[in-house]
Amino acid sequence: MRESSGDRAEKLPRWSAVNLATLFADHPAERTAIVTGGDRITYGQLSTEVEKTRGVLVSLGLQPGDRVAILCATNFRFVRAWFGILGAGMVAVPLNPQSPAPEIERELAQVGAKAVIAGPAGIGVLEQVDRSVVPTLKHVLRPSGVGLPDSVDLDVLRETVEPAPMVERADGDLACLMFTSGTAGAPKAAMLTHGNLAANLRQNMATSGKVVRPDDIGLCVLPLFHIMGLNSILNLSLYAGATLVLQERFDPMTVFETIADEQISVLVGPPTMWAALSQIDLVADDALKTIRIAVSGAATLPNRVVEEVAGRFGMRILEGYGLTEAAPGVTRATNDDTPIGSIGRPMAGMEVRIVDAAGDDVYIGDEGEILVRGDNVFVGYLDDPEATARAIDPQGWLHTGDIAVVDDDGFVYIVDRAKDLIIVSGFNVFPAEVERVLSAHPGVVESGVVGVPHPHTGESVKAFIVAEPGRVLEEDDLIEWCATELARYKCPTKIDLVDEIPRGLGGKIIRRELGA
Repeated sequence: MRESSGDRAEKLPRWSAVNLATLFADHPAERTAIVTGGDRITYGQLSTEVEKTRGVLVSLGLQPGDRVAILCATNFRFVRAWFGILGAGMVAVPLNPQSPAPEIERELAQVGAKAVIAGPAGIGVLEQVDRSVVPTLKHVLRPSGVGLPDSVDLDVLRETVEPAPMVERADGDLACLMFTSGTAGAPKAAMLTHGNLAANLRQNMATSGKVVRPDDIGLCVLPLFHIMGLNSILNLSLYAGATLVLQERFDPMTVFETIADEQISVLVGPPTMWAALSQIDLVADDALKTIRIAVSGAATLPNRVVEEVAGRFGMRILEGYGLTEAAPGVTRATNDDTPIGSIGRPMAGMEVRIVDAAGDDVYIGDEGEILVRGDNVFVGYLDDPEATARAIDPQGWLHTGDIAVVDDDGFVYIVDRAKDLIIVSGFNVFPAEVERVLSAHPGVVESGVVGVPHPHTGESVKAFIVAEPGRVLEEDDLIEWCATELARYKCPTKIDLVDEIPRGLGGKIIRRELGA
């Protein structure tokens, strides 16, 4: 199967300028852009706040191209940091503020971060970061009223420095580094350019069917350090000139209350969000009546959840497919008549192939790997040419590692995911990363990790370990050992003791035999 979706798309909307931070520049200044924590920020206020952030970064001597990390929750602090960094021509590095210090240290060191903008959510982990591990880090910007050694008060600086002008960028200039497990291997930093991110926004808006409009009010419950929350929700909403309500923590009842209070019309989130909403009995059957667009992404959406939401609330959830390396959207269901279980058709302005092991296009109904080519495809992994070459072939095709089939009407269905990858609540976990941490335990000889079904998170991490002879290991102790190095969603929820880890002739773990 091979489709060039550009053949069926209207001309893509043009970008007024290349720097992604200009995406909301032409909207009416008085229109509400962001609602967060009771505050309502207009597009005019957003522009002013972003100018101030640019001014702070420039006043510190930071230069275009410097890497600046963001350790903020899903709130306005993140939004102004994100657009401030991009507008100053620097490279944003969104990180999970809930990650443990060793993980943050590794990520900051890997990208050579020169500064960090932290909100209250990120202060705790920064207090534990060993600065000697990140010799490039020169500036830590934190909120007022927070004590943090060797840091500066961002809120005070914003009111004392001169706003800085927008820095021009080219399509190929780096906009952000997003940590991902990739199509194979341990977590690495995917390099996304201004052109990559802008292209996916244009592709989304040019795709026929339901798209975001200026009169829409969206709700974001996904973390903004996740590419789906960042580009498919935040950037897309502001590009369309809509209003976006930010919610720092997902709570089903709060979501229902916000939908009613704000008259939410666009709701995008992972399957875990939809599953949780479908199980709440304390709301009326018309609780989602204002929703015009309901989209699920980041992991496979069970048909059962689609049917439960439709039966209970009379609303159809549309499924999409993407990956960080594609910025992220690839396919999207855009109309209610899309078959349940399908991830839709390719979005406008990109090419999608489904190929067999020999690289030839498969016939309709046959399984094959999804390949993607377009302006949205990333430029590679930071400082890892070998992994980049495995992901992007010489013809520019991104090899996703995901297996799919297509039907006679061009609808695509995922049948298997990238080999070995575990998806917990929409977040990628690569077994090798967890195995590395487990095997570093003094009582563990070797380990193997797989994903197992979980009713709330889609999958959870299960580990198998071989213990040192005569060593008694407690499951809870091993899980806590992992939590000192890994984000909680990456930690095993179950650990079994085994005599050996099954391996093939090449020494690779045979994961299908674990627990068999």
